[in-house]
Amino acid sequence: MADWRNNRNGRTEEIFDSENQARVEGLSSKISRLKGFALDIESETREQNRNLDTMHDDFGSGEGLLTGSMTRLNHMVSSGKGNRKVMCYIIIGLVGLFFLSYYLISKVTRG
Repeated sequence: MADWRNNRNGRTEEIFDSENQARVEGLSSKISRLKGFALDIESETREQNRNLDTMHDDFGSGEGLLTGSMTRLNHMVSSGKGNRKVMCYIIIGLVGLFFLSYYLISKVTRG
């Protein structure tokens, strides 16, 4: 009777061992996939950070251009009567540009 128990226990240990090995292999494959996902997320994050840095630089240069334009415009407005004609032309040009862009956008959206 002792031999039968030892034989059966040895067999059960083999079954448990094979099941454990199968589970370890499954866990290993899942860990590999998670590692791949983590590396993909890391590379995507780095790329997005580079894009944000580029956008920050672009907006910074645009801000510099707008600041310079506003400074010149304020100087021109405050300079007095000599530039009233120029101011009138600029305002008429801006209004005309607005209506032209409105017309073109409405033409494109209709078909």
